[in-house]
Amino acid sequence: MKGGPGVGILDGKRLLITGVLTDASLAFAVARLAQDEGAEIVLTGAGRGMRLTERTARKLPREAEVREFDVTSAEQADNLREHLSSTWGRVDGALHAIGFAPEVCLGEDFMAATWDDVKIAMEISAYSLKTLAEVVSPLMTDGGSIVGLDFDATRAWPAYNWMGVAKAALESTNRYLARFLGPQQIRCNLVAAGPVRTMAAKSIPGFSQFEDSWQERAPLGWDVDDSSAVARSTVALLSDWFPATTGSMIQVDGGYHAVGA
Repeated sequence: MKGGPGVGILDGKRLLITGVLTDASLAFAVARLAQDEGAEIVLTGAGRGMRLTERTARKLPREAEVREFDVTSAEQADNLREHLSSTWGRVDGALHAIGFAPEVCLGEDFMAATWDDVKIAMEISAYSLKTLAEVVSPLMTDGGSIVGLDFDATRAWPAYNWMGVAKAALESTNRYLARFLGPQQIRCNLVAAGPVRTMAAKSIPGFSQFEDSWQERAPLGWDVDDSSAVARSTVALLSDWFPATTGSMIQVDGGYHAVGA
């Protein structure tokens, strides 16, 4: 995937990438391909995962800077924006790969979670897209692209429970951001990925149910150990190749969403 002879489709772009924990992370696959396509990137980490992100950053083709960004901290959001402004001056794109829900929000009992549990999932998994936009949109002086990783929330999945509700909020937030930021030529889109075996996925009770059914039902087939299709689609959205696409959710799931039982 190249923009021309010897030129990557992200050549000269400056991207902020969240959500890299290990080299199995979907965000890592995006970061690696973005570098291959010519982008300069900064990664973010938070809390106890910060050191893990820093170690994983060294596995990229070119080691990337890692900055602290807890999406629940207004101070860290301000600090990150100021750092990007002083080092880069502008940002061309950002990846939102952030999600978390307390354990009680997942599993067999949808009714078990309290509002105190659910509001954590909503802030970190959905409202954080707006927080990320507040960091980067003032620096997207020549337009830009914000892409979020998603899991289709148009239906109810086994055990996904309140994380599914948070993903539905993420999808709505994406549409409203697209409407609000469009006049600045900032595009906002989501990639709804099929199940991929990441650290986050393994923490979901019943994840094996997704694995078993996806390969059988997806018309194009699906490999839960292969993140390349998700990475390529995300990188394309971060590039200039989708100049009139915003507020959309792109399904990258082997066609699973399109078929019945």
